[in-house]
Amino acid sequence: MGRKVTLATCSLNQWALDFDGNVLRILKSIEIAKSKGAKYRLGPELEICGYGCADHFYESDTLLHCFQVLKDLLESPVTQNIICDVDFAQLKLVFFCRRKILLIRPKMLLANHGNNREFRWYSPWSQPRHVEEYFLPRMIQDVTGQVTVPFGDAVLSTKDTCIGSEICAELWNPRSPHVDMGLDGVEIFTNSSASYHELRKADQRVNLVKSATTKSGGIYLFANQKGCDGDRLYYDGCSMIAINGDIVAHGAQFSLDDVEVVTATLDLEDVRSYRGERCHPHMYEHKPYQRIKVDFSLSDCKDIYLPTHQPVDWGFHCPEEEISLGPACWLWDYLRRSGQAGFLLPLSGGVDSASSACIVYSMCELLCKAVHDGNAQVLEDVQRVVSDGSYRPEDPRELCGRLFTTCYMASENSSTGTRDRARALATQIGSNHLNINIDMAVKGMLGIFSIVMGKWPKFRANGGCRRENLALQNVQARVRMVLAYLFAQLSLWAQGKPGGLLVLGSANVDESLTGYFTKYDCSSADINPIGGIGKMDLKRFLQYCIEHFQLTALTSIVAAPPTAELEPLIDGQVSQTDEADMGMTYSELSVIGKLRKIAKCGPYSLFCKLIHSWRETYSPLQVAAKVKRFFRMYSVNRHKMTTVTPSYHAESYGPDDNRFDLRPFLYNTKWSLQFRCIDQEVSLLCCWF
Repeated sequence: MGRKVTLATCSLNQWALDFDGNVLRILKSIEIAKSKGAKYRLGPELEICGYGCADHFYESDTLLHCFQVLKDLLESPVTQNIICDVDFAQLKLVFFCRRKILLIRPKMLLANHGNNREFRWYSPWSQPRHVEEYFLPRMIQDVTGQVTVPFGDAVLSTKDTCIGSEICAELWNPRSPHVDMGLDGVEIFTNSSASYHELRKADQRVNLVKSATTKSGGIYLFANQKGCDGDRLYYDGCSMIAINGDIVAHGAQFSLDDVEVVTATLDLEDVRSYRGERCHPHMYEHKPYQRIKVDFSLSDCKDIYLPTHQPVDWGFHCPEEEISLGPACWLWDYLRRSGQAGFLLPLSGGVDSASSACIVYSMCELLCKAVHDGNAQVLEDVQRVVSDGSYRPEDPRELCGRLFTTCYMASENSSTGTRDRARALATQIGSNHLNINIDMAVKGMLGIFSIVMGKWPKFRANGGCRRENLALQNVQARVRMVLAYLFAQLSLWAQGKPGGLLVLGSANVDESLTGYFTKYDCSSADINPIGGIGKMDLKRFLQYCIEHFQLTALTSIVAAPPTAELEPLIDGQVSQTDEADMGMTYSELSVIGKLRKIAKCGPYSLFCKLIHSWRETYSPLQVAAKVKRFFRMYSVNRHKMTTVTPSYHAESYGPDDNRFDLRPFLYNTKWSLQFRCIDQEVSLLCCWF
């Protein structure tokens, strides 16, 4: 019959500038695709060099090495007798088959929001339907025998079908290329993507892919990068294949497999019959695409007995599962690629540090499962990290003891409750747990100050002023940071083991938003798995860990009020709580954070929205007070975001100053006009409530 096609898409754990590793993963994906009968293989965006090269895209070396890798791919016997769709440097798709380049298709719509800054390095191809000749470098000419190849907005026409491509953000655009392609008879759409993980985002991709083929029919292949390719982002796979609005095959969202290939066999006649009933291209104006003819067939004349893939249901992870899996995979990529021997975490007995600890434990669970399932790469990496070539991880707790050190850093202001909670959790997850008292170091630093200045500061509870009270809290917090790095560098040395440890931070996104942490305290670490996650999500995550991992020690941690424990105890009890210090609950902070970042609200707009959503709880005057308090804290402390620890990006309202949330860090903290506008509205509204 010659109408059924087997197609392959993939998710690859590429690493920025790791050209040797990247090409091996590309070749492995092509090899797997061919073994499953595929005649077309699609890869993720910028798979040769890695998406996260950032300003390395400016370097001519990056382009040179990409061409060198392309040359290796063209020459490899693995790439023969299959159409390979490889995403090259400078956001171009290169289609090749049988040592010939068929088409170079540049990206036409760039991603320039959130964490994406593509306009910094690229210009989009701004000539729809235009194709010109591109002169190949000599090293490629020597392989292909071609001097020039088509370059531009075109589609491929094989003997049996027509293939058109869009790149990543073009799917999200209101003028997505697949719309006009479908009207022009393109039957197979492909999308090379580098779409990063955010909580509650996966269904958006799936719905977009389904919608692309629901409207005008067709087959859609979506490829995505996976893993940590060198920065704060985690690319979460989810490669998929759809036909006529139904998903028929998809990969995992979170996985330790460096190469994952998804294939499906589909009937082109299903596309044609779907379009015959629903689509009428003559009703719409569209400019036809230039077709690049390819002497190749995706189908086989003997395909009558070849079964086709049927629609499948996609079970999405709940946010608690996403927190358990995404940051755990990110941590493992970071650890194995950093050359370090494990992690060290100051474990305070509170929700935040407990969450970081549970993510490490989840990582150990994933590693043991991957080794049990036969993942040779994971086993090799684990053996290298623990410096034991005969080791085979089977028990997550035992592995946790090898990779993870936790420490409780007590002071005279610490309660027995937090100490006991930290110890109980460390015991249940199996970490190597240390108890450290910091009082001697704190008094030593205060002694130096008193010798120089002739005064000894006091806590407010002991008659000191606000400045003294804050300074005494900060010196405790900063001593903990210094000790954390000391133990991370030398604890394995003291045990006669090789390597050092990465220090983990545990400040959540809401604390970063308000600056409710000490600059250069334990929030200053090498990386932070929860820095992009809100407090309320973390509490729900810990509840999930209680049920999923049977970590019952978390029950008392979730129930305890959040506290920094930096002020003296009163009758042995905690006298300081986070929410009292901040003047608002973590739930309220989450709402404010989303309105500030996602809804783009300044003080006045924020007030105007909250007087309605908080009407049942607060008067306009109380809402105004909370809005003003938030923006004062935010603006006074914004400078802290310039030095904040690199954190796993998980929330769309994160305040990360690196590239996601670009703001000044020196504000006029009076917000005089903004607050005056709020006051005017309060005076008008008071009579309504």
